[in-house]
Amino acid sequence: MKGYVFHGPGQSAWEEIPDPAVREATDAIVRVDAVTICGTDLHILKGDVPEVRPGTVLGHEAVGEIVEVGGDVRTVRPGDRVLVSCISACGRCRFCREAMYGQCRGGGGWILGHLIDGTQAEYVRVPYADLSVHPLPGAVSSEDAVLLADIFPTSYEVGVLNGGVRPGDTVVVVGAGPVGLAAVATARLFAPSRIVAVDVAASRLEAARKLGAETVADAREAPEELVADLTEGLGADVVIEAVGVPETFELCTRMVRPGGHVANVGVHGKPATLHLEDLWIKNVTITTGLVDTHSTPTLLRMAAAGRLPTAQLITHAFPLDSMQEAYDVFGNAAETGALKVVLGGQRHDSVVVPAQQR
Repeated sequence: MKGYVFHGPGQSAWEEIPDPAVREATDAIVRVDAVTICGTDLHILKGDVPEVRPGTVLGHEAVGEIVEVGGDVRTVRPGDRVLVSCISACGRCRFCREAMYGQCRGGGGWILGHLIDGTQAEYVRVPYADLSVHPLPGAVSSEDAVLLADIFPTSYEVGVLNGGVRPGDTVVVVGAGPVGLAAVATARLFAPSRIVAVDVAASRLEAARKLGAETVADAREAPEELVADLTEGLGADVVIEAVGVPETFELCTRMVRPGGHVANVGVHGKPATLHLEDLWIKNVTITTGLVDTHSTPTLLRMAAAGRLPTAQLITHAFPLDSMQEAYDVFGNAAETGALKVVLGGQRHDSVVVPAQQR
């Protein structure tokens, strides 16, 4: 088969690689129908994630069909259409028992495209399949479903839930890339009084407005002053950092109110300064996190009901073997206007009617 292989910082290729095989009784082999590219993949290519070894197939998000399972897999079988989660979960360790799957100590966590071969290939081996793939309803297309493998759970869990968004809050989302836009969309579920999106790209700010941000601000034009004006000088209740550079993190800490919450979602490759000389007195809570994907079943139900604006984030589509072109488009989003790119994708538009409605 073919896959997109990392060969070191700045080096990667779509090339022939060995087919995956079941290694453990809890494995599943999935034929990949649709994948996408994550900002984390770009960080890997820049060398920001040194744990990724040369020779690793990238990618941690996919939709596909089960073609083979190990003897201990109980919840899916060959022929099932599934969402491959970005997080694998052994289900037995302390953290998995607490639904902190991202911190799995039993061989799971973020391993696909990180510690083992990932999803940007024609087939992928998924460990711990019973907890790491999700059967898909027929009403959800592959293109829409693949956005639930990572960006929607990440923005919802690490941004909105960790940030404690509540009705009436002022929420600021710094970074209107795919994860930031998903944070705007999922923050709306909690009825904040206003959402402010901050970015440097006019196209992304417009996308944020369409997804529900009442106010948008150019990051180069003192957005903290705008937030102060909107909140009578108090600052935002919740600020979500969705970029991953020191400047944006420090901007978030300047915009949060006393007693407020900074929820860091961005993947940081460099140290950021924590200005405790200003923050120690403000009762500010700062959270970080890797997604656990405990919310994926809930988000899938919402997507099936048409309650998540997944399609609005997809700007480019490619065949699976156009991986390098897709990376070029996604990696140059300032010029291409790319938000989320999807490769492959088979549409399944049939609606499965529950037995009680037949």
